[in-house]
Amino acid sequence: MLLNLTITNFAIIDRLEVQFDAGFNVLTGETGAGKSIILDAVGLLLGDRARPDLVRAGADEATVQALFDLSGQDDVQRAFDEAGFPVDEELVLRRIVQGGGRSRAYINGNLATLAQLQPLTEQLVAVCGQHEHQHLLQRNVHLAILDRFGSLDGHVKTYRVSFQKMQAVTRQLEKLENAERDREQRLDFLQHQSAEIADAELSVEEEQALLAERLLLQNAERLVAVARGGYDALYDSDGSVCEVLGSLSTDLQAVVEVDKKLATLSETVQRNLFELEDVAVQMRSYLTDASFEPDRIDAVEERLGLLNRLKRKYAPTIGEILELKEAYDREIVQLENAGETRVSLLEELAALKKQTGSLGQSLSAMRSKTAATLARALVAELGDLAMSGASFEVALTALEQPGPDGLERLEFMVSLNPGEPLMPLTRVASGGELSRLMLALRRIAPDAGLVPTIIFDEVDAGIGGAAATAVGRKLQSVSRSAQVLCVTHLPQVAAFADHHHRVTKHEVEGRTIAVMEQLSGDDRVKEMARMLGGAQVTGQTILHAKELIDVSSKS
Repeated sequence: MLLNLTITNFAIIDRLEVQFDAGFNVLTGETGAGKSIILDAVGLLLGDRARPDLVRAGADEATVQALFDLSGQDDVQRAFDEAGFPVDEELVLRRIVQGGGRSRAYINGNLATLAQLQPLTEQLVAVCGQHEHQHLLQRNVHLAILDRFGSLDGHVKTYRVSFQKMQAVTRQLEKLENAERDREQRLDFLQHQSAEIADAELSVEEEQALLAERLLLQNAERLVAVARGGYDALYDSDGSVCEVLGSLSTDLQAVVEVDKKLATLSETVQRNLFELEDVAVQMRSYLTDASFEPDRIDAVEERLGLLNRLKRKYAPTIGEILELKEAYDREIVQLENAGETRVSLLEELAALKKQTGSLGQSLSAMRSKTAATLARALVAELGDLAMSGASFEVALTALEQPGPDGLERLEFMVSLNPGEPLMPLTRVASGGELSRLMLALRRIAPDAGLVPTIIFDEVDAGIGGAAATAVGRKLQSVSRSAQVLCVTHLPQVAAFADHHHRVTKHEVEGRTIAVMEQLSGDDRVKEMARMLGGAQVTGQTILHAKELIDVSSKS
């Protein structure tokens, strides 16, 4: 849902910030007040091409920024995450246009290309009335609308799972058949590689043990020298540390009876003597046990050399080499049993084709039935929207081969005038007609996979009276399942709004600026009266405006 729109130095807008709410929001104002400029700003955020004339005269750059609430929009959040733009429940889009026409786009502060921006924003906002933003013109959307309308999502998911399994088995067979063409050569290669790794008798722990052993061998003389010197200094040489401490301990013990204060010192010297004698014993043991074979270093270096060659050839670590051998061995078994494997895969594929075909046919039957229901419901809705002569049909065309979404492709076909042939929706509808078609679809299928925010422009083009009231009532109904923003000149439409915004144009210090404000109470009544009576706002038009708002709020 669009929460906030901020526009700076854009066309005749100096700075405009507006808060939008859930429900039905209308934008009104006199012709030329700047309503279309606000839509142009939204279009820029959605990925429209930037133009130099969008920058306000005298400014260096124009900025448009919007804040969206994505609460509950898990699919939308996932799409942004997968595109490399992690989002949480809030999303900020910003577009900056420089005076020369160059522009930059940002998604939550991260620079984005238009190629990244456009497909993502299509899931946020649909601008009905501008072909370049028509969600309804995409044929893949038609299929999603039909499936949602008929509550077929569960059946579609079941079909897709079966189709994907069928595709996976097909790929396995293709891989096996490719392998069979050079089976003997591949087997020889794999067996040689596996044998080479097996002959090396690798273990994950060996390399670290060898590295530690090499370090010891490289420092053998130094280790022995240190241990021997330590033993001599502590115990074995004349005047050794232990000999000196032993003499001192004896002397202290002899005088402790004379002065008890020396008892603690005597105990400390004796304890240290015992500890150092123990160190000396351990050093002697180290010298006795040390067995640094002169030729061992060569064997360790040779083994490490082998491990490094294998790592360069196969994988960066011993663990990965062992995993690679397991993969080789599995493929060897598969190739050695290729005949059996192929038969098994062919049987599995046949079963999956039968299952997928059956599920697809069942789905096609349900879609055909749903298509007729959708067409009838939509034609009835269009009758209320001053399109009573329209015909509508859901064209289902069988595919030569099962596809990921079923056994058919789908397209909405429409005729807007009696006697005219049905044609693809993209070829016959104007902006206003597309807007009313979107409105009718949202009315009959509120959860039909369409975007959470819809901006209706031109939805009131060429209508009035009862049709205008019907449009307003249906927009209000749609706004209960999606946020609706509507630019309108008709008071019958505006009367149904939950939130009313007025766009006005003023001259300040010789410059024209556009201003947008939210109306309530008497201000809203006056704007409605202006829409009813034009420049002449009378007491009668004021009463009529109040009555229109009151009646609409109760409908």
